[in-house]
Amino acid sequence: MSSKAFQFADFVEEFQVSFVVHVEETKGHYDEQGKWIPGAKAQPQHMIGIILPLTTDELQKEANGTYTRKDRKIYTLAPLKIGQKIEYKKQMYTIDANKDYEDYADVYMYYAKGVDG
Repeated sequence: MSSKAFQFADFVEEFQVSFVVHVEETKGHYDEQGKWIPGAKAQPQHMIGIILPLTTDELQKEANGTYTRKDRKIYTLAPLKIGQKIEYKKQMYTIDANKDYEDYADVYMYYAKGVDG
């Protein structure tokens, strides 16, 4: 049982959707003998969470700047990185900001900006 004040993991599991997380490829580097080791291409990973449209209030008042109706709020059971790309229903999003509820809730919450093209 979680010691967090708010327990939303069951909610995420009940209403979950699957989406793809595009992981950055690793960068190449030189080993100890000076030999170039090329970077590895990372495979996309599947993840579950809840992906919701933003409320009218969130569209108007978030500190990160202006959000549009194409942007989304995402709840996950595992962390994502700011700047990371995800894909849901053939729409790409960039993780733009997080709401830090780590001390209080057992889920991670993010804002994601819809990517054109």
